[in-house]
Amino acid sequence: MRLSKRLSALLLGGLLAVSACSGGGDDKSAADPNAKVTLSYGVWDANQKPVMEALATEFTKTHPNITVQVQLTPWADYWTKLKAAVTGGAAPDVFWMNGPNFQLYASNKVIAPMPGQADLSVYPKPLTDLYTFEGKPYGLPKDMDTVGVWYNKTLFDAKKVPYPKDDWTWADFKDATAKLTDASKGIYGTAAQLGSFQEYQYDTIAQAGGYVISPDGKKSGYDDRKTIAGLTFWTDLIKNKQSPDLKTMTDTTPIQLFEAGKIAMYWGGSWNVSEFTANTYTKGKVDVAPLPRGEKQATIIHGVANVVSGKTEHPDQAWEFVKYLGSKDAAEILGQKGPIPAYNGTQTAWVKAHPELKLQTFLDSVSYAVPFPVSKNTAAWNEAELTYLTKAWTGEEPIDKAATDLAQAMNSLLAKE
Repeated sequence: MRLSKRLSALLLGGLLAVSACSGGGDDKSAADPNAKVTLSYGVWDANQKPVMEALATEFTKTHPNITVQVQLTPWADYWTKLKAAVTGGAAPDVFWMNGPNFQLYASNKVIAPMPGQADLSVYPKPLTDLYTFEGKPYGLPKDMDTVGVWYNKTLFDAKKVPYPKDDWTWADFKDATAKLTDASKGIYGTAAQLGSFQEYQYDTIAQAGGYVISPDGKKSGYDDRKTIAGLTFWTDLIKNKQSPDLKTMTDTTPIQLFEAGKIAMYWGGSWNVSEFTANTYTKGKVDVAPLPRGEKQATIIHGVANVVSGKTEHPDQAWEFVKYLGSKDAAEILGQKGPIPAYNGTQTAWVKAHPELKLQTFLDSVSYAVPFPVSKNTAAWNEAELTYLTKAWTGEEPIDKAATDLAQAMNSLLAKE
């Protein structure tokens, strides 16, 4: 799912102070395997709550002594409330985790490593790598998402521009963007959004052969010339007036502009399916293509994992539930009613749910997907990304200077981890 670049950064200071008191709890029901247990399960997406409740019910059918209560906290409050719950010793037994926050929670023992062995080969490797810390897996991937180019077929037809092909390139994308831009009608070929890095900057950085953070998590890649090329891809679009300027995209978000017919191509994720098939304007007007190829083909992959609290009083039952959630049976249910399940080979139902769209695009891109860049304190340098790159997006500074300054700031932050 889309990741806000703020990532609730204010929670981090408090969480760092929790490590000493966040050790594993004793399973008080272990002595009596027939004891009745109620697990709490923390999630943040109201659209997915029904399918999560359905999965909880299915789990209880085979584990009659375990009841699961799904607790919804909207994304805007999720991390703040989770920090407060962790600090007070009342975190859910099982809860959703994302990549940017994972290492912080794992390193502070707020979540527990998986006991024993698990077959991780059934999930895309970039996802299992994302939720591995110091060689140990924490939780199991629930779903996954990749990024594509959603395009307005009506606007393409009006300008007689051919629909994107699966093997299109940066040059093809830029050519289409120029042809689709119509200043007289206030229509732009695309939108060079800043802030939703998963769908924009991270993808073109990878496509240019650059990197955001080194594999060891010690060094920023923002001063690398290829990384800067990936950023220039976007600033050039604004400079050429083929994208709205930053102020316009702040006043009216790119997705709103796309749903108003003012943006011809929108870089978005697999999670946008439900939005675009329900929206009155976009329904029937849009389809999706792979991201264009730069020096290489790439898309960012991310996904939510189910993890267990380091202080749960019922670790055995909690892990049984997580294992069920990571199973093929659970994935097939999720694929019918929710996002793309992470379990390999279970995504057919998700694709077939909307035969009018080329949703296979999102699955095919897994083969060249790049993991979402993270470190122990991702949120700290996420803030720096916005601070420094905004200067380039507004034209206040050249992109190479903004990116180089960002690299220096990011390296200082990484050195403190």
